[in-house]
Amino acid sequence: MKTVQLGHSDLHVTPICLGTMTFGEQVDEATSHAILSRSLARGVNFVDTAEMYAVPARAETCGATETIIGNWFAKNPGARQKVVLATKVAGPSRGMPWIRAGSGMTAADIVASCDASLRRLQTDVIDLYQIHWPERHVPAFGIVYFDPAKDKPETSLHEQLEALGGLVKAGKVRHIGLSNETPYGVHEFVRLAEAHGLPRVASIQNPYCLINRTFENGLDESCHRLGVSLLAYSPLGFGLLTGKYDATGIAAPEAPQGRMAKFESMKKQRWGRPEALVAARRYNALAREHGLTPSQLALAFCYTKWQVASTIIGVTSMAQLDEDLDAWGTTLSPELLKAIDAIRWELRDPAL
Repeated sequence: MKTVQLGHSDLHVTPICLGTMTFGEQVDEATSHAILSRSLARGVNFVDTAEMYAVPARAETCGATETIIGNWFAKNPGARQKVVLATKVAGPSRGMPWIRAGSGMTAADIVASCDASLRRLQTDVIDLYQIHWPERHVPAFGIVYFDPAKDKPETSLHEQLEALGGLVKAGKVRHIGLSNETPYGVHEFVRLAEAHGLPRVASIQNPYCLINRTFENGLDESCHRLGVSLLAYSPLGFGLLTGKYDATGIAAPEAPQGRMAKFESMKKQRWGRPEALVAARRYNALAREHGLTPSQLALAFCYTKWQVASTIIGVTSMAQLDEDLDAWGTTLSPELLKAIDAIRWELRDPAL
């Protein structure tokens, strides 16, 4: 895999990124380390994590994923220098008071979170430091509409960007990024950076997959024109696009024990909507009609789209890792892409 440049930064990453939110909950430390080593051996140089991981979020596992990665660096001399390391500062608590006190995200919060991540990761610098979700009210995580009445920001974007700029100046962070952002947020962060000589965002990490293509509803143009790269998360729709739930759904006792079936809280999220499974089944059937596995279709869709700089894969085993990496190079015919668009036209984005 050739590397790609993230935005206007000097970061060059593989078009596949290893996501790690399963580490510390579904995946124990030894297996996590084996997955990290296999991923690096197979040429993936990009690892993404977050201070709030593992997922689903619990006070007991907050920071566990970063600690596991830090221990892997300590056990594998030289590995840190081979990896582009990305992590994220959590936004307001969203019902997780162990992450962030109050409803805001101050400059001091950002600095404290970065320092804590550096300690857990056992590194001197974070290559890409991202705001995990906006402090302000935005249509994200299943919220469909922006509601001005719910918009009560406490920390301006300028103040947040200045805090991130301070971390870059201090040498703790090389480049910055956003996650779960909107066209307004991307434009405003870039405008403020250019107006005040502050760091420019290199990337945005947003959901992008067959059952959630909302990125293509204008955000793709914003990022293209502004030079901000997309890191696509949940390319397999939390497992719905692997076909594992086609026969049973996610609620049945006999459902495979993926995270959607295992964790009750996840069934209530956007990926757990009945409409999302209906759409996933259509795409999965389409894959089989064309001689592909559902995972191959879903991953190749992301791997080959011009909008995507790097696709974040999350795995719980070496077999899943190899399957996801082996899907690289799969091509989709114009006829198949047309059929994909026909399903989207009918069912839209049920997991938005």
